[in-house]
Amino acid sequence: MLGFKPKNYKLYQLALIHKSASSKFSKTHDVHNERLEFLGDAILDSIVAEHLYQQFPDEDEGFLTQMRSKIVNRDTLKKIAIKMGIGELLIARLTKDNHNAIYGDALEAIIGAVYLDRGYKRVRDFILTRIIDYHLNLDTLSETEVDFKSRIIEWGQKNKKDINFTCQEQLNGESKVPVFVSHLLIFDDIVGMGMGKSKKEAEQNAAKQAIAMIGI
Repeated sequence: MLGFKPKNYKLYQLALIHKSASSKFSKTHDVHNERLEFLGDAILDSIVAEHLYQQFPDEDEGFLTQMRSKIVNRDTLKKIAIKMGIGELLIARLTKDNHNAIYGDALEAIIGAVYLDRGYKRVRDFILTRIIDYHLNLDTLSETEVDFKSRIIEWGQKNKKDINFTCQEQLNGESKVPVFVSHLLIFDDIVGMGMGKSKKEAEQNAAKQAIAMIGI
């Protein structure tokens, strides 16, 4: 999976323990991957941004931002993590609240572990070769739509529909991790619901569901 032999195996073991299963390992303190996930998330964002900057020298900030979002969003990371076999190694209690994010979170935690274990050059090589080059086609990805919110707002304006979003922060089931939950309303009817680590991600997911329900 990694393409190299780890030095500190404990980091990778920790990266594969979700907070929902933390109590299996300690009754007195938390043993889970959230700190490594936080670190890996920041590293992934930085390296992907640098890579896109080099790969697309003629594109503007808006294009680069959208491309980065397509790579680091929950759905993409989940698919990559499952293909890499992370699901077979992950220790977690799956629930309806956490199953969409849990695999991508573990991948980010592994990225954090690689950085701490082997340094920046190795984690950069891991992200570019084992994640981006192996699992993604940037040219195809550039043609994939991710801005569902803009699309449905534009549809609402064209068809004289009143589009509104509500968003609340909630605790994510057993894991107690804060998440955002957004509802998309057309007039007063809820037609889409989405969850995410940020308000923006939750609204995009709500818009995506609404687009599928409406058929636009």
